Amino acid sequence: MTTAATDAEEEGFAAHPRFAEALRELGLDDLHGRIRRFPDATRTAAEAAAAIGCGLSEICKSLIFAADGVPVLVLMDGASRVDVELVREALGAGKVTRAKADVVRETTGYAIGGVPPFGHRTKTRVLADRSLLEHDVVWAAAGNPHAVFPMAPKDLVAHAGATVVDVREQSPAS
Repeated sequence: MTTAATDAEEEGFAAHPRFAEALRELGLDDLHGRIRRFPDATRTAAEAAAAIGCGLSEICKSLIFAADGVPVLVLMDGASRVDVELVREALGAGKVTRAKADVVRETTGYAIGGVPPFGHRTKTRVLADRSLLEHDVVWAAAGNPHAVFPMAPKDLVAHAGATVVDVREQSPAS
């Protein structure tokens, strides 16, 4: 992380500077006032849901995978897991694996636990699981593990440039 980003986070800014700039570029300046910052980290979906007071499925996880070695972002509701085989099929890839932490940071410019759904260092292909669309509002990371923002899922998908797919791991029939 850059020194400026570290300093900004330590000074208590709600969003990571790169994410704040992405909001400006997308014409979403009004979103700054809706970003919520918490003293304790909200790195996991469960931590974020508890801090916000919402359901786990109302959290939007931003997860980086490697499809044939190429980073891809998958947006998934916080109550679900990504089925990498479904991601592989959706992308027509030979192999899909979870990206390592250094690849996540290099690709997005953010650390795991704070990756937002857009405003990344590099442009990647984005898949959004259809389950996100079941909510009026979802909450996503604002570029650091202490800050989240609310957005209508259809708007989040549009700003992320995501393709809506079904990549949620299905639970076995009971």
